[in-house]
Amino acid sequence: MGIVTKPHFGIPRSAGANGDESMPVNWRRGLFRVWLLFCAAWMMGWIIYLAIYGLHGGFKTTDDFLVIPILLFGPPVALLLFGLAAEWAIRGFKAENSPP
Repeated sequence: MGIVTKPHFGIPRSAGANGDESMPVNWRRGLFRVWLLFCAAWMMGWIIYLAIYGLHGGFKTTDDFLVIPILLFGPPVALLLFGLAAEWAIRGFKAENSPP
């Protein structure tokens, strides 16, 4: 008869799987997705904590409610700004393509 081949199942192998070529990595997109996951975890954790705190009568005045947006959005925005500043600083070390 002839040679019978099996169909390929499982995870497809891409370039770089054998070590001959390296796959390009999109650091900006990957780190942005990590930042989104961090923000979601940060906000979910604090929202659960604040909901329990509020159910136990923790919020007494309206000033207590003004702190909530700062607590929820302040650290993620600060981390995003730090990441953008780090990217700007690292980009300054790259050599320019056109000589003067």
